[in-house]
Amino acid sequence: MLDKLYVHRFEFFFVSQLAVLFGSLIVPQAFFDEVLSPVLFLINLMAGILLISKRKIVMWFCVLLLVVVITAVLFGTDLVNNSDEKIFSYIRIGSYFLFYTIVTYEIIKQVWLAVQINKNVILGLLSGYVSLGLIGFFICLSIEITTPGSFSFIQSNIINESESLVENLMYFSYVTLLTIGYGDVYPVTKLAHKTAILIGLMGQIYLVVITAIVVGKYINQLSNKNIKNE
Repeated sequence: MLDKLYVHRFEFFFVSQLAVLFGSLIVPQAFFDEVLSPVLFLINLMAGILLISKRKIVMWFCVLLLVVVITAVLFGTDLVNNSDEKIFSYIRIGSYFLFYTIVTYEIIKQVWLAVQINKNVILGLLSGYVSLGLIGFFICLSIEITTPGSFSFIQSNIINESESLVENLMYFSYVTLLTIGYGDVYPVTKLAHKTAILIGLMGQIYLVVITAIVVGKYINQLSNKNIKNE
């Protein structure tokens, strides 16, 4: 059963990523935030476990990270908490960061080593890029929690609402990764500046190196196929 699911690992992971990021475009925002988003996020985490299931030690380490996250959720009421329970926020963010870093590394490795370029590999390439945005988001969130005011928002009341803070830092991470830079959310402190540079570099290096390798393999694959058909 697991082997059959593993074949579609990139599809599950990529589709669940899109559902987490853009589900609120389809269903009401309140319902998505309170009910659907946690379920979709859990599905994405499970898809990540499936993606690395061939590497048993790494898989069980990620399962342990999820157990830590669940424990932090039980004791901490919010991802961003200003009370004495803030330590649980750090634990959750750190666990998420490690999890997505490991999964992203595994995606890049599998895409890099792919011999045949097919739909599944292309979806893996896309999901790896999306995962970089999540990694950037968790870095930004940890910086903002540690040093409030590291990022500035056009709307002054955003920073007082934890959900808005999460959404806007997620937005900032992807806008920076895509090198769009609208300027409505921007880094203020030196550490935040370096983080923005890091996110931008990750995106450009991924496009220039990983994507170029996949495209090169696909061109060679088509060339070899044409030669055989002649």
